[in-house]
Parts: sequence; structure tokens; C-alpha cells
Amino acid sequence: MKKYTNTGSKDTRSGFGAGMTELGQKNENVVALCADLIGSLKFDEFKKNHPERFFQIGIAEANMIGIAAGLTIGGKIPFTGTFANFSTGRVYDQIRQSVAYSDKNVKICASHAGLTLGEDGATHQILEDIGLMKMLPGMTVINTCDYNQTKAATLALADHHGPAYLRFGRPVVANFTPADEPFVIGKAIMLNEGTDVTIVATGHLVWEALIAAEALEAKGISAEVINIHTIKPLDEEAILKSVAKTRCIVTAEEHNYLGGLGESVSGVLALNNPTPQEFVAVKDSFGESGTPEQLMEKYKLNNQAIVEAVERVIKRK
Repeated sequence: MKKYTNTGSKDTRSGFGAGMTELGQKNENVVALCADLIGSLKFDEFKKNHPERFFQIGIAEANMIGIAAGLTIGGKIPFTGTFANFSTGRVYDQIRQSVAYSDKNVKICASHAGLTLGEDGATHQILEDIGLMKMLPGMTVINTCDYNQTKAATLALADHHGPAYLRFGRPVVANFTPADEPFVIGKAIMLNEGTDVTIVATGHLVWEALIAAEALEAKGISAEVINIHTIKPLDEEAILKSVAKTRCIVTAEEHNYLGGLGESVSGVLALNNPTPQEFVAVKDSFGESGTPEQLMEKYKLNNQAIVEAVERVIKRK
């Protein structure tokens, strides 16, 4: 299999911050809005360099979404930033009415998503946000896997017209995608070609899928690994082409299995090519307080869980 190297672990939210810093220099229409979490969202450099284009809204997330929608009318490209729980669940009505229904060019950027938020616990570990956002008509939904890809996605969103949700995280994770790899919204990335099983992963689970593929190779199982960074629009062609070859699939995500990537994939398969599928995802529960490593182990969102899911699904072919 093709080997990927961790070039130095970084947090994906810093990739977002680097992207915003570059956008501040390149595009004068880009503005940033933050709900009292400048440091957490890595807005520091953007604020320092472009104070006239930075808006500190405070702990008033619904107001932030409304202001962002209004700014688009004057041709601005607003990027809002807060935790994923507050970016979606807390302000869903405002997003639905003022952004999605109105087709406003707002980029809703969300850090600290999923279980890897860690010790803050279940109240902050939103595991439903992908489902909430993908159900909104016209909403693009992106979930990046590492620092480089998060930076690239941030830059790409400035050139993409329409409402979008960008999901990233708090912990330091492997940075393995090439820094110069083009980010094409809606286009999956083939990481490793295989013949026995398809593994499609998103976010923090992409690196775990690559580790799992190496372990499977040692067992004589050839795994095809695909990075699905865009949940909506989903690259249906890439998925269907792969399962036509492997005849079984595992989906892996740091999200509830209800409403996430796996559910989207199963819908594509049901309509086009019914295929055995296993889900590596949270099984209809809230999270709890713990370190990211402890939680990913307990909720079976790691490379070992992917290996076990592959072994199950192959038996169902």
C-alpha cells in the first residue's frame, strides 16, 4: 500500500487559523466573526492584521449568524467561528432561516467537534452536527482530516459561493496530506487502492483508517482507503466505483452513526448498488468527559475498531 507519513502532528483548528491569515492578505472581502473564542479558533493573526474586518460578537452566537448573513448583502464573505456545538445546535433556526433558506454566502466554521473535544464532556461534544447541517438545502458540509487539509479547505471556501459548514477539531493529530494538494469541494481523495474492502473515512478517522489498512495488509486483506472530506455534496461516483470492485464497505467517522457520513453512504448504496456495510461511529449516545484517546477507545473510533469492522463486513460478502 502507499505509505503516508506524519510530517508533524498539529491541531486542525490551527490549519483554519493559517487559512484565515492567508485569506486576510489575499481577499479584502473576507471578514471574520467570533463568539468570544479568538484563541480557540486561532483568529489572533487575522484580528491583529485586519482589525477593521474582524468582529468580536461575544457570547451571542445567534446574533453572529444574523450579522454574517447581513454582511453578505454588501458583498462580504463572512467566516463565523465558535465551537461546533454552538455553531450548529444553538443557532440552528438562525442558520436555517437567515443563511440556508436565504442562500447567503456565509461560511460557518466550527472547532472542537466530536468526542475529541475531550474533558469538557457531553454538553460540548456535539455528535449530531453533520446531520443537522447536511439536511439543510444548499448547504455544503466539509469535515477535514488534518492541518494541511483544513487550511486548504478554508482557502477553497472563500472561492465557493453559497452557504457552507466547515468542521474541524481541538486535538493535535497527524498531519499527513501534502501541503500543496488541491482541495476540490465534493471530490473524494483516493489514499490507497485495494481489492477486498472499501474504507471511507472522514475527519480524524482518516489517519486511523490508514493505520488500519496497514494492519489489514499484514493479515492479507487489501483495503481501499478513501478520504471523504466533503460530506455534502458527496462523491457518489468514487464510492460506487470502489464498491463495484470490493463488494463491501466500512464507513468511519467521529459522529453519531445517525445522520453522518455512513448514513449518506448507505443511501447511495441502497439506490445504486446494495452492498454490505459496517459503521465505525458513535452508536446513538452522548459522549462523556475524558481524554480524546480514552474516549476514542471507549466509543470504538480508532484503527482497531476499523480492523474489526472490516473483518465483520468481509464475512457478509
